[in-house]
Amino acid sequence: MTTYTTTHNDQFTALNVAVLIPTYNNATTIGAVLKDVLSYTTHVIVVNDGSTDNTSEILDAFPQIQRVEYIHNRGKGVALRRGFKFAVRQGYDYVITIDSDGQHFASDLPVFLNKLETEKRAIIIGARNLHQENMPGKSTSANKVSNFWFYVTTALKGPDTQSGYRLYPVYLLKKMFFLCTKYEFEIEVLVRSSWRGIKVDWAPVGVYYPPPEERVSHFRPVWDVTRITLLNIVLVLTAFFYIKPRDFIRSLFKKKTWSTIWTDHFLNRNESNGRKSIAIGFGVFMGIVPIWGLQLLTAVALATLFRLNKALVLLACNISFPPLIPFFIYASFVTGRLIVKDNGSGSVLSEHVSVETLKQSMIQYMSGEGGAALRHDVIMYFMGGLTLAITLGLLAFIIAFVSLTIFRPATSPVVKQEVI
Repeated sequence: MTTYTTTHNDQFTALNVAVLIPTYNNATTIGAVLKDVLSYTTHVIVVNDGSTDNTSEILDAFPQIQRVEYIHNRGKGVALRRGFKFAVRQGYDYVITIDSDGQHFASDLPVFLNKLETEKRAIIIGARNLHQENMPGKSTSANKVSNFWFYVTTALKGPDTQSGYRLYPVYLLKKMFFLCTKYEFEIEVLVRSSWRGIKVDWAPVGVYYPPPEERVSHFRPVWDVTRITLLNIVLVLTAFFYIKPRDFIRSLFKKKTWSTIWTDHFLNRNESNGRKSIAIGFGVFMGIVPIWGLQLLTAVALATLFRLNKALVLLACNISFPPLIPFFIYASFVTGRLIVKDNGSGSVLSEHVSVETLKQSMIQYMSGEGGAALRHDVIMYFMGGLTLAITLGLLAFIIAFVSLTIFRPATSPVVKQEVI
């Protein structure tokens, strides 16, 4: 047994951190990676994800490490998840994951430990230099795409969301449920953790990319890109139809939220009562106008174009959060029936609108029958939704203007500050 002199073992012990190394058929590099890591700490866990080469024999030469092994290869996501559970059972609060292919430097382990000293409840990602020699172009492009979708689903901007060199607070993840089993797990865990209020942060690290002829990669471009794409679709839909409405509803029950909205956006003197009221009325209009899926994006674009208060526009636009969407759709049909006359197309919605008639119309449309009726009902719904949006938008404008006139007189004096 080789004796290693560890330089940071006491710090790993004090912070309750282990290094977690998932590996699959990396027999040519795993030995060197372990030697480097063991020079910093003996708190090392290796997950052998069903390797079919001589990885297991190489691990036998390091009896001081802790091992998780199973016969069949299950994917990096499963390896990480099983490593997390094992670490929790061993009493660790954090793990630093490092790839077994040799691209990460053990010398960067102190970077995570130092960051952990001030960030106790965060996932810390080792941000790589994506413009260095031998960096694959496809990796740089894929990382930009990943960063973009991470921003869409979490509103967080970061330099590197694909790095596998990370610190995880496993004590915060132990009750979370994950779906992914392969590379896409590293995206899922970031997004879901952010949704749970766990901070995601970055720290700069080095990275080594060998020449193309020396690289060993288990990434399958077609299948893995497909899985990542499907995951992003699911995460985006979940974010827009559940997470964002959930967070908005939760914010409504926080006193600080209303205090901030009232003082920073309603009562501040940077805008007139009229412009504030226009922003609120426009937000309500955009929240109801029948362009579902594009309302927020369009509202932000137009608010920017016309220099409206975007905070007030977005707040009012959330009038159509999911529980109220069926009501607005139903009200749009009812309003449309009053505007659009029956053209003899046989529309089941021409006479009256109810849940049952809406159900019948959907069956008729899906069966491929009644093309003219479908066109008529689409026009009726759109005209009704547009009319409803204009009416409620004007009503919101009037209510906001009256309220602001009462609580925030337009002639409020401006306090002059003395220059010292």
